This record gives sequence, C-alpha cells and structure tokens, in this order.
Amino acid sequence: MKFIKLQVLLLSIFLFVSSAAAQKTEITIGFNEQFFDALLDAVFLYAAPPEFPLAQTRTDRPSRDKSLTTAFAPAAACNESIKLLRENNGKRTSVRFREGKITAPIAFSGNYNPPLIGCVPFVGVAETIVDLEFDERGQRLLARARVSDVALNGTGGIGGGLVARMVQGTIDKKINPIEIIKTDKVSFIIPLQNSNSVRMKATGFAHEIVNGQLMIHITYEFEKAR
Repeated sequence: MKFIKLQVLLLSIFLFVSSAAAQKTEITIGFNEQFFDALLDAVFLYAAPPEFPLAQTRTDRPSRDKSLTTAFAPAAACNESIKLLRENNGKRTSVRFREGKITAPIAFSGNYNPPLIGCVPFVGVAETIVDLEFDERGQRLLARARVSDVALNGTGGIGGGLVARMVQGTIDKKINPIEIIKTDKVSFIIPLQNSNSVRMKATGFAHEIVNGQLMIHITYEFEKAR
C-alpha cells in the first residue's frame, strides 16, 4: 500500500514538472551581417549623419603647444562634436560577427578644442565590442558598445588618447544602450473565455554566433494577462 502511494506521489511530481515545463517556450531570431549593412545604408541615406556634442573632461586636456596655435581655426569657431559617418578611408561603419564576438567599427569625424590652441578637426574609426544584455523589467534586449581601440588622424598628434576617451564617453552618453528588440513585439496574447487571456513574458535570453549569424534565443513563459 505504501509502495502504491509512493508511486502516485512520484507520478504527481512528474506531471507537475512536465506541466510547468510545458508553460515555457523559446523563440530564436537570427540576424546576419547583410541585415545590419542594409539598415545602416538606410539610416545614412534617409537622415543626416548622427551628430552629438563631444563628451569631455576639461581638466584632462593637454597643455598648450605654442608652435601649433596658428595651425587651427579660432576657438570661438569650434563646434566640439562627433559625427558618425558611413565610411572613412575605406573603413565602413558596420556590424560584424567574428570568433564568437559582435564587433562594430564606427567611422566618425569631429572637432576638438584644446585650451589656447584652437579648433582641431579629426577623423577616425572606433573599434568597438558589442555586449548584449536582457532588461527583464523593461522586456527589452539591449546592446552596449565598448570602444576597444581608436584609429585617429587629423589632430596633428594633439590629444589622441584624450579624444579616444571622449569618443567612448560620447558613445556611452548618447548611444548606449541600444535597444535591439522589444520582446513583447515577438510574443502573442491568446484570448480566453470570460475576457481572460494568456500572454507570453520573456524571462531570459542567450545568444551565439553560428556561421556568421547572430542567433538570439529568447525564453518565454506563459502567464495570465493582468
């Protein structure tokens, strides 16, 4: 009799776990590099290049170099900013999937105003690594770009390292985080009787690079809509 009760208990636990597992599902979304190339082409074709004030720390600026005071425009004419470009010296702003990582070279130009020197124009490419994260509260998949290296030219050797830090600061303040997916846009609400409904709520995600594609796996659970 005890053996039969134990079997019934184990069966009940098994059915409960199976039922709970059945209330979860996973959706996989794939992106290739061509998708982002087409998206960036459209952004730069149909809108002016994005431009942002240059983030900076005044106390970190380099000291005066008198030999260069006449090489650049007066400080009053300087618009300290960074402008994102589609391409610079053959290097295009893009998204690439390499060796399990998401990388994004970003071409840019801008102006920098060191004290007592004047306006310094520059162009360059920021090599960035993109990290993905899941905002469960906001039901969003986000990306953050981290600058790993900056190839800079046009400054005459002035403040290259500082400009690189300001480029990262500008990306952090004006671009990061980047919303990739609103997870409720790829979910369903199922109407039930008595005006009730069941909805899908994202609870987590994982991603991988497979054959040059970004595969995003979003875990959903079914719950009663409030």
